[in-house]
Amino acid sequence: MKILVVSDTHGYAERLLTVRDRTGSVDVLIHAGDIEGQEDYIRNIFDCPLFMVAGNNDWGSGLKRELTFRIDDFRIFLTHGNRYGVSLGTERLLAEAEVRRADICIFGHTHRPTLFKKNNVTMMNPGSIAYPRQIGKKPTYGLIEIDENHMPGFRIEQID
Repeated sequence: MKILVVSDTHGYAERLLTVRDRTGSVDVLIHAGDIEGQEDYIRNIFDCPLFMVAGNNDWGSGLKRELTFRIDDFRIFLTHGNRYGVSLGTERLLAEAEVRRADICIFGHTHRPTLFKKNNVTMMNPGSIAYPRQIGKKPTYGLIEIDENHMPGFRIEQID
């Protein structure tokens, strides 16, 4: 199973076409917010289940601020992250993910890719394909691939 993870597209969802061309078909798309009104556009370009949450720039969106759901054997907590102060660190978000018994916590907001595991929770921020802020400022997205033995693999990819 291949899961595409994105965040902070900020009205530039057409850049997801480049990502889709690079990754090929995906089984699930997860978007961690700041979509800025392009939810329907994203639904139209991906033919798979989608999980999307509202970010701090998604005013008036009907999307929920947080979701907890299962994919395969994994409980996933999805949030934009701004309400947990992720710009200052991930401690509060990690604590919330643990309370929710999440195996994977996906967030955005910082526009910087992050991937680490702590206290049995894999924390993933795919960065941004619109406004990257990390050193080098390359647009990034995340991939989660779950193999036939239900083992997940996580990676952050750059768009050159």
